[in-house]
Amino acid sequence: MKIIKKLGLAVAANMLLFPVVHAQKAEPVRLVKTTNNKIDILIGGKPFTSFLYPDSLEKPVLYPLRSANGTLVTRGFPLAPRPGDPTDHPHHIGLWFNFENLNGLDFWNNSYAIPAAKKSGYGWIRTDKILETKDGTKGILAYHANWTDQQKQVILEEQTRFEFSGNARERIIDRATTLTADKDALFKDAKDGMLGLRLAHELQIPDPADQKFTDDKGNVTIVKGGTDKVANGTYLTSEGKTGNDAWSTRGVWCKVYGKIGADSVSVTIIDHPQNPNYPTFWHARGYGLFAANPLGEKVFTNGKSEKNLTLKKGESVTFRYRIIIHNGPQTNSAAQLNQAAEAFKSFK
Repeated sequence: MKIIKKLGLAVAANMLLFPVVHAQKAEPVRLVKTTNNKIDILIGGKPFTSFLYPDSLEKPVLYPLRSANGTLVTRGFPLAPRPGDPTDHPHHIGLWFNFENLNGLDFWNNSYAIPAAKKSGYGWIRTDKILETKDGTKGILAYHANWTDQQKQVILEEQTRFEFSGNARERIIDRATTLTADKDALFKDAKDGMLGLRLAHELQIPDPADQKFTDDKGNVTIVKGGTDKVANGTYLTSEGKTGNDAWSTRGVWCKVYGKIGADSVSVTIIDHPQNPNYPTFWHARGYGLFAANPLGEKVFTNGKSEKNLTLKKGESVTFRYRIIIHNGPQTNSAAQLNQAAEAFKSFK
């Protein structure tokens, strides 16, 4: 891949020209449990995000996400709608991790909008234990959850560890999620997965036409176009793909960026070389879905190849991702993100 070829000796030269992501002074991170199913994460004394895991949600989420200056970079709907928020895809909440087809159950599209009569075709991720919380220059949050069917029968056990950090310009989330099979588990190649993030309206790509999306259960959502004066975002991948051309392509990292108010804001997801099917495919949609999905190869290659993942009972797989949120006069350059991706290789 291009990113690999450009690194090596070039890294040392780039460091003279561009500040490393962590070069600025780290701000203290504090975790505060505010309710039985909500933990707030503060960086530099300011709200960054909250870990939400109530039974009313079909999965745990980080919501909302903010830049270092407090700008919201995720959509408000459906939990706290803001004026002008698109209301499509109600299962898109903040930052989450799940998949469309695990043993035939759809974990991705499950939400309050699914009729009770159809719920049996969907899966839940139920958080049952907070394993660790720790303050410091890196804030730590670890939890245990079960991936279950409607009858609460466990298919997978999840252990996730977040590391939160930040400085005057950036907020960083490092995520490591290990899934262990309680029974034989098949991730059947599907479009919707794995790490997903729903962007603020401003970071959508402008589109003059309405868009219609139908999931594998036949549920339809319409994304209105033509009159949108707010959206001004676009994508860039490590392979140089831009805009809507980023969708379905592989890359070590993908960045979405645009103006929110007076600031240039970007959100970057970095893949890890130990993840399955590295480098990932980008399920990066102009209407605001930003996802890394290594297990959607059949869709993304128009059927030329397929990637299914099978875990026998007791087997495990780990997924690692880094999310960088940057604000300032300019967003992180490709050279800076190449450096960040190189540094992320050592993350365990």
